[in-house]
Amino acid sequence: METEKKKIALIGPVYPYKGGIAHYTSLLYKALSKKYDVAMISYKMQYPKLLFKKEQKDYSNDMFKVDGTLFMLNTANPFNIIKTGMYIRKINAEAAIIQWWHPYFAPCYRILESVLGKKTKKIFICHNVFPHERFPMDRLLTRLVLKKGDGFIVHSKSDGDDLLSIKPDALYRQNPHPTYNAFKIKNMTREDARSELGRTNDEKLLMFFGFVREYKGLRHLLDAMKIVKDKLKDVHLIIAGSFGDDKESYMNLIKDNGIEGITEVSDGYTPDSEVEKYFAACDIVVLPYESATQSGIVQIAYGFGKPVLVTDVGGLPDVVTDRKTGYVVEPKSPQAIADAVEDFFANGRSREFEEHIREEAYRFSWERLSEKIGEILET
Repeated sequence: METEKKKIALIGPVYPYKGGIAHYTSLLYKALSKKYDVAMISYKMQYPKLLFKKEQKDYSNDMFKVDGTLFMLNTANPFNIIKTGMYIRKINAEAAIIQWWHPYFAPCYRILESVLGKKTKKIFICHNVFPHERFPMDRLLTRLVLKKGDGFIVHSKSDGDDLLSIKPDALYRQNPHPTYNAFKIKNMTREDARSELGRTNDEKLLMFFGFVREYKGLRHLLDAMKIVKDKLKDVHLIIAGSFGDDKESYMNLIKDNGIEGITEVSDGYTPDSEVEKYFAACDIVVLPYESATQSGIVQIAYGFGKPVLVTDVGGLPDVVTDRKTGYVVEPKSPQAIADAVEDFFANGRSREFEEHIREEAYRFSWERLSEKIGEILET
């Protein structure tokens, strides 16, 4: 006789919400559903338009859709939050697994914790304990919520340290951010992807991917390209990301560095269906961050067998093994970035690094993350 699965509630964004955390939540749902009876609860309203003016949803590709999702949580409506908590209690969920990445959610989740009480375990998946871009009272708001948590998953040592700084007795497991391999829709070859992007097979192709924010250090990569272009032939950089109000300053830097001819900018949000061609086409993905906790970009790259060049900040060195799955260089150093790029292409390390990435597959699997959550549930 088959044992009845434990009931748990998973709370977070899923399709049609955009972004890495929505992708993460849907893939986590699939992994957890193999062992548990999972109620997927997403947002009826995630952010008020007053605070988040960009489009929050993307209906162009439903490959991350979770059938049966209950879009019931309005993060700004206390009565709705109480109703959601009562529903979780009604279905006798043993635990509520909650995505945490920004203190905006503090009032919502604090109310939810109170309604759930002690009977339902509150487990937080901390994509970052504190926000990337800090602001007054962010620590207070974070502590208000996380101190009531019963268990935690963090993806880096730095986040583990941050968690302990506000909850010294926290029960947590550190597990690397799992690999995003769901973007392989067409199984495009490097050649096919380059043809679609108008790039040649001989080009040495670097890529910066994702939202462009000051802390992500794109300026250092652009300065590095000024050095690289004089050392390597046919080197090219693709920037596939959404700029903010400071786009003009980046474009001026590209011009000042004389790298217009080897830099292509694809400005705007990249729909899920378009992600594959960029990662399949490039040789190496560069994350020249000035600060970080962890990044899903690394795991998208690994999903395509692509090495990454990261800086020695936050949790990035936890998931990149220097000169095996990529490079770890000092932050804010265009020369260090340029030296790593030159080493990669001059010594033909692509195949070697790809093999090491394959060897690390289990460490970055969703099954391993599910096991870590199970350890907390059983504690």
